[in-house]
Amino acid sequence: MEEFLNQLNESQREAVLYTEGPELVIAGAGSGKTRVLTYKIAYLLQQGLRPYNILALTFTNKAAKEMKERIAVLTEPDTARRLWMGTFHSIFSRILRTEAEHIGYSSDYTIYDSADSKSLIKSIIKEMKLDDKIYRPGMIQARISNAKNALVTWKMYEQNKELVQGDTNANIPFIRDIYRIYQGRCIQAGAMDFDDLLLQTNILFRDHPDVLEKYRDHFQYILVDEYQDTNFAQHLIVQRLAELHRRLCVVGDDAQSIYSFRGANIDNILRLKKIYPDLRIFKLEQNYRSTQNIVDAANSLIHKNKEQIHKNVFSKKEKGNKVYLTSSYSDYEEAYIVASKITELRMGEEHYSYADFSVLYRTNAQSRTIEEALRKRNIPYKIYGGLSFYQRKEIKDVIAYLRLIINPHDEEAFKRIVNFPARGIGNTTVGRLLAAAVEYNVSLWTILDNPSDYTLTLNNGTMKKLAAFKEMIEDFIKLNSELQADEMTVHVVKKSGIASELYQDRSVEGISKQENLEELLKGIAEYIEIRQEEGMEQVTLADFLSEVSLLTDQDNDKEENANKVTLMTIHAAKGLEFKNVFVVGLEEDLFPSIMSKDNPRAIEEERRLFYVAITRAEENCILTYAKSRFRNGKSNLCSPSRFLRDIDPQYLHAPSEASFTTDRDTFNKPTFASPFQQPKAVEAKMKPASSATPPIASEPLADLSQLKEGVRVRHDRFGMGEIIAIEGEGGNVKATVRFLNFGQKQLLLKFARLSIVE
Repeated sequence: MEEFLNQLNESQREAVLYTEGPELVIAGAGSGKTRVLTYKIAYLLQQGLRPYNILALTFTNKAAKEMKERIAVLTEPDTARRLWMGTFHSIFSRILRTEAEHIGYSSDYTIYDSADSKSLIKSIIKEMKLDDKIYRPGMIQARISNAKNALVTWKMYEQNKELVQGDTNANIPFIRDIYRIYQGRCIQAGAMDFDDLLLQTNILFRDHPDVLEKYRDHFQYILVDEYQDTNFAQHLIVQRLAELHRRLCVVGDDAQSIYSFRGANIDNILRLKKIYPDLRIFKLEQNYRSTQNIVDAANSLIHKNKEQIHKNVFSKKEKGNKVYLTSSYSDYEEAYIVASKITELRMGEEHYSYADFSVLYRTNAQSRTIEEALRKRNIPYKIYGGLSFYQRKEIKDVIAYLRLIINPHDEEAFKRIVNFPARGIGNTTVGRLLAAAVEYNVSLWTILDNPSDYTLTLNNGTMKKLAAFKEMIEDFIKLNSELQADEMTVHVVKKSGIASELYQDRSVEGISKQENLEELLKGIAEYIEIRQEEGMEQVTLADFLSEVSLLTDQDNDKEENANKVTLMTIHAAKGLEFKNVFVVGLEEDLFPSIMSKDNPRAIEEERRLFYVAITRAEENCILTYAKSRFRNGKSNLCSPSRFLRDIDPQYLHAPSEASFTTDRDTFNKPTFASPFQQPKAVEAKMKPASSATPPIASEPLADLSQLKEGVRVRHDRFGMGEIIAIEGEGGNVKATVRFLNFGQKQLLLKFARLSIVE
């Protein structure tokens, strides 16, 4: 035991050894929080605590898997397997399946993912004949999610005058009705959405003290990772479970609380001392990831926030390069600067691979220009957080069949596959089934099971097709008790007609779908093998489906080890690290977002988001902003982000944009002046951005005689350049311009919007 504790620094060791009461570990970026959590669990086991009495909650399956693997090395594999360790949703789903009868559910309830929930909401909006441009499904879904995470049931929502009046004032008075119908349909389908897993756990513990007492006794020590990301529902469950024994260790960093849009509440970590007056706070302040300059720059930024637990993060690594700041005339040029910089750094003496680079942006829409620039440079890239494996259509189709076998009342699964592969059951038929189900308040399967009882009026041909579909599903249900999950899936794929449909398509896309299907079968077989190795003798289809439905975005990155530049939003980057990080689009109204500009608390979260972006970098951090950006169909002038002023200038390298000379000691880049001043030559033409900014586009130069070889010019998209040749006559005069970031281009002057830089 002493041997592995010696692998910890003094702060980490103190946090691990303290077990006498509630504990908050403030873990700065790159400070080794995962090591503290895993070593603490190993220490608790060494002190005699049994693995199944330890509850460890994470936010991703990936994090839980990594911790289990580390604990298995420190102890033994069998011990690690018996820990109650996983995501909030997976652990509470496990509890709810055991206790389902207490809250009126079957233990085989379906879990609706985000797409299922949205699809159901779309159906309800359509049935209610509401305008989906006003009642946008995504907005409704978010409202219901936020309500559930605040532990507001549909009944409470209806009775809350403030909420109802707010909806009325916003011209969306039927939200309460949609919520009520949505929840009723979920219950009718024997389904819970992700937020129900938290809401129903709270209801279970609130209404059944004996059940709460059972789990309080069972979980003798509770550990929570990334506590700053917890919402009210998660916070309350943890509080209830730890209320008596108070053996609780939460780890997090208030400076990295960036998910308020998902319901995360920073007050959960900032106000923890009020709930536990005897709380001990330990601070992990040594950053093992980044160079000193990167850490110091990030510190100088985040210290501008008022709401925080103060800490002094430091690095003992080399001082390293300063954080590099550059500007561009347009988002188009910005993208090419990034591509050029990646190429330059790869050619340097460090011999970086493409996987050593990441480009971070505030919004997904920013990726388009970056992708274009990388493609033109033949730089391979991947978009992190893109469509995950289990979200692909062909996989979701098969999964829907499996879901219907386990729970034939699953409405979303039923609608998805009743006519897939096509069997002549059209939307009109499904609409009539749905109308009958709504009218009689039963499931679609119930209608199909006894159509005559519900006055379903369909022609004989359609009724035969529905009967054939019902018979097929019933055969699958009977066979499910006899076959292993992987065998059952193979049978379903063949008998349903999915196999013949997919394998007739020999296109590249078709072959890709076939490969995905084979990967699914492989995944199910592996799941069975692993679970059997862990001691689960009977592995059911329901077990596998439960596992799949709880996967998070970060759990399916199939290209994780591919040698490609990674593109992602900053929100998606949390928890990751790269040797070289670009943070693009550092402009007012983009970063910070225009949605936060009048809200000081929101501005502080945006600043934390920027802090997260900078601290992803190990060796080089490059910040960029554009003076004009194409948004809403036009180019608008932009101002540098206020956050750039928050960084102490001593940690920044901001070369002069007016010079083409290079400084070999600083990334082989041109030297720039202050990013907050425009060059005098163009100053009069550039106006601050405003809410009514007109399109930015220089007028074509009226006097073409001013243009000649050696003249320096500016182009709104390509940026700074130098004319190296003029040719042609009249309206066909062309200029060959060598641009700083785009190389040589020939432009027809009557259309080229060039301005001379004096």
